Amino acid sequence: MDKFIAALHLVMEPATLATLVASSLFGFAVGCLPGLTATMAVALLVPMTFFMSPIAAITSIVAASAMAIFAGDIPGALLRMPGTPASAAYVDDSYELTKRGEAGLVIAANAAFSAIGGIFGTAVLIVAAPALADFALDFSAYEFFWLGVLGLSCAVFVAGDDLVKGLASLMLGLLVSTVGMDYTTGHPRFTFGIVNLLEGVSFIPGLIGMFALPEILRSLLSRGEITHVAKVTVRGAWRKTWEAGKRYWGQAAGGSVLGTIVGALPGGGADTAAWISYAAAKKMSKEPEKWGKGHIEGIVAGSAANNAALSGAWIPAIVFAIPGDTITAIGIGVLYLKGVNPGPTVFINNGELFYAVFIIFILANLIMFPLGALAMRIAQIVLRIPRDLILPALLVLSMTGAYAIDSDIFGIWILLALGTTAYFMEENGFPIAPMVLGIVLGEIVEQNFMQALISSNGNVLGLFSRPIAATLGVATIIVWAVPLMRLAWSRRGRPAPASVTDDGNRGPA
Repeated sequence: MDKFIAALHLVMEPATLATLVASSLFGFAVGCLPGLTATMAVALLVPMTFFMSPIAAITSIVAASAMAIFAGDIPGALLRMPGTPASAAYVDDSYELTKRGEAGLVIAANAAFSAIGGIFGTAVLIVAAPALADFALDFSAYEFFWLGVLGLSCAVFVAGDDLVKGLASLMLGLLVSTVGMDYTTGHPRFTFGIVNLLEGVSFIPGLIGMFALPEILRSLLSRGEITHVAKVTVRGAWRKTWEAGKRYWGQAAGGSVLGTIVGALPGGGADTAAWISYAAAKKMSKEPEKWGKGHIEGIVAGSAANNAALSGAWIPAIVFAIPGDTITAIGIGVLYLKGVNPGPTVFINNGELFYAVFIIFILANLIMFPLGALAMRIAQIVLRIPRDLILPALLVLSMTGAYAIDSDIFGIWILLALGTTAYFMEENGFPIAPMVLGIVLGEIVEQNFMQALISSNGNVLGLFSRPIAATLGVATIIVWAVPLMRLAWSRRGRPAPASVTDDGNRGPA
């Protein structure tokens, strides 16, 4: 209790509170710009932390990352351009709701359920950090392989009505993920002699291209006024969000739990958590036919998951100094620079500091509510701008974001190539979500598969040799087997087609 009171005094210092507000606004601004990820927001703050106290430094990291993840939902809702990869899972639902005049509802729901997920993850961080960190440390290449494959299995749920086209889209995404140096041999694959492709296809420019360019091309080919946002007051948006929360509280809880668990696994990340939560919620939904067409249920599940994952990633970071994602890796580096060593004895040596971090997490998530209200005001302005003014700015913004990732013009070529591919896919009924999923998880699956095979001397059955790996493996096989069995059963139950006999009469085939 004494350490908690000391932590509260640390947080209430004017310098710490000023850092919290300033970093939240910075993360909000960065997250709203497509291509500038939460990791980039945190990285840009690192030089500033040199001049801060330890508590102010870690406050800037926590606040900026939490706000950037939430703010990434805003351009996804307004322009169909996810600001961060974690927003891509439910961007179609967000954008379709915005086109129906529900931008206020989308942004309010993003803010509210991101805050709920983040606070839940923080609560787990406070109560069960050591136990969950032990669980995360039990994961080896075997478990991460099956976790990645289970994530790819989400394509079955997000593919839409045509499973074959969804799987084709997934395979294309996996093909893109194999471009670059082979993980085990270092041999270049599908690079065609282009040096820029040796490290693979940069994901962020591809993500911007796949969502932004098709929308720009469609808008250019169908001239007309841009959709206007309906007159949804801030109070009305929060009321609708409250109603959505009462109806879909199970999806919010499930997304928070899944996000925390995936985030606690080193390498899990908010984007993986959002996809898995979105797909799991769709599988359990009573209205799966509405998903992807402007349904708030998927936004509830995904928004809760991505910020819960952000909190969950700090569990192994604080207890064992093992980063859960790139953001916590930067955070650990900042702590070391300030002379604070995370690890098993952290609550003995620096207890008040890390209790202060927990309080900062809660405050950072609560700030999402006023910034969500601000975002709704911005939305009403943005959606009233004529289309002819929006499109050139949208194209320039997309290309700027693609270039900014590596400060390389090759990012723009990736944007154009994958964006054009996505346009033709959508025009022919191929969903984009499975392709994005393949690009995100393909490298994770391949690398851990190769590590697992090396560890088991090439024995494929070794993938089932550990209890957790075997459980994940069986779950993955069931996920794939059930839809195939249903498809086979439905075809078996159909009546045989009639055939025409030689005398022109119809008879049984």
